Amino acid sequence: MEKHTVSSDGQKICYKESGSGKTTLIFIHGWLGNTEWWDAQQKYLNSQYHIVLMDLAGHGKSDSSRKEWTSAGYADDIKAVADTVKSDAIILIGHSMSGAYVLEASLKIPKVKALILIDTLKNLDEAFTEQQAEEILFTQYMTDFKYAVENFLPQYLFVEQTPANVKERLQYEFLQNKPELAINLLRPLYKTDFNTIAKQVQIPVIAINSDTSPTDLEANRKYLKNYDYVIIEGVGHYPMLEKPDEFNAILDNVLKRLI
Repeated sequence: MEKHTVSSDGQKICYKESGSGKTTLIFIHGWLGNTEWWDAQQKYLNSQYHIVLMDLAGHGKSDSSRKEWTSAGYADDIKAVADTVKSDAIILIGHSMSGAYVLEASLKIPKVKALILIDTLKNLDEAFTEQQAEEILFTQYMTDFKYAVENFLPQYLFVEQTPANVKERLQYEFLQNKPELAINLLRPLYKTDFNTIAKQVQIPVIAINSDTSPTDLEANRKYLKNYDYVIIEGVGHYPMLEKPDEFNAILDNVLKRLI
């Protein structure tokens, strides 16, 4: 069922709620994503868990009139949904940029028992600075957003095995956004010291990462006290869309480890 709540700065945050179970799974998409990225997971896990799929502000059906885009704002979006669904046990599942935001949100939501990160934060010792993001990413997006989406981003987001229909779908969805807003939605990721936030996270964190780039277990455990990861092979940055059946099986196993 499609519902909405309101963030502390008045943004309408849309979410879908289904299933039942003692544990609530809140799925949060990455940059320019939406609740539909998790459809296969919702169908697969619906009989076992209380499922919540949400659109961050600026994404999907949620409001995009926020005056200042910050990591704290995104974390507050997640908290607004978590508070509304009234669960005693929550696991936050964050893909891409939202991996960072679920770390921050977990510090604001006492009922979060664990975090699952999807292809993100593979090495907390290596992250783009704000200046690097400006020079490498944002300049490309502002110069020619369509070209960047179709020719620049694919080298980072997709692999040879990524299904053509997944590439086409994502590129189409990206291009529905105005370049300036798209950049503003991503900027908070490079303006926040997430390593300091990670050091405060005491709950278990398990990542499901693609094999396109290495995950540095030792580096991440310097910040996240209870961190582990599993690999899904032959996918790019969107394993839940590229290999949904295999991803679902891995996610199911990770959930069983955490509960």
